[in-house]
Amino acid sequence: MHYVRAKGILSARNGMNLYRGCQHGCIYCDSRSKCYQMNHIFEDIEVKENALQLLEAALKSKRRTCMIGTGVMSDPYTPLEARLGMTRQALHLIEKYGFGATVLTKSDRILRDLDVLQRINDRSKAVVQMSLTCWDDERSRLIEPNVSTTRQRLKALKVFQAAGIPTVVWLCPVLPFLTDTPENIRAILDACADAGVKGIIQFGMGLTLREGNREYFYAQLDRKFPGLKQRYIHDYGISYELPSPREPELLEIFHETCEKYGIWHDNDRVFRYIAQFGEKSSQLSFF
Repeated sequence: MHYVRAKGILSARNGMNLYRGCQHGCIYCDSRSKCYQMNHIFEDIEVKENALQLLEAALKSKRRTCMIGTGVMSDPYTPLEARLGMTRQALHLIEKYGFGATVLTKSDRILRDLDVLQRINDRSKAVVQMSLTCWDDERSRLIEPNVSTTRQRLKALKVFQAAGIPTVVWLCPVLPFLTDTPENIRAILDACADAGVKGIIQFGMGLTLREGNREYFYAQLDRKFPGLKQRYIHDYGISYELPSPREPELLEIFHETCEKYGIWHDNDRVFRYIAQFGEKSSQLSFF
């Protein structure tokens, strides 16, 4: 890891990244893309040493309380967090100033912060978001080598649901020829229903590849799934969007299953709910 001094911490939409880079090793990670101008080795985590001071100043200066989010670009519970505890300290500041919090992660390390997230939710609102991609833990270890297993993540979701904290799952990416099977999608959806997930975000049954993450993804395919890179290149070339050949079938399964279980599955609806400060009810008001 290495430290930097940041000029600011909150984006225009009140998102933040305390870290840049990640240790989870997901072979498909879009954050490796060159367009994000990460000028250091991805696994050499950049730590914003003044992030907490910047966050406190930003929260003090806001005229209205709102939801503060983290986890979109860099996982806030990367293994380094266990030692540094910056995410937990940030949550304490969010609690102190009466804001809401939403966290996106692939790690059950978030359970460490159940206490502060519960206090935030009791006072305003907290939403725990978890990415799930692969039901088979053995294959998941090849695709996402350093994250919590799918079973561990689902167990964490159940803990938060039992504590009254709403949960959302990101069912993405879906990797063509690796995780794009009806069995995989159905198993994850059934488990989400069992865990009491409020909504599922899904951007189509496939993945996207940009310069930077494409090269890393293909190198990992060569190492872990010999011969599969050639199939990707033959079918997709250098396309940005790589939809599964089974996308229509899988989307039908996705929407029908979510309807059956009463899980929200419209992205706009789920994102509005996450962003709406203080709204914890099971139904959104549109009027």
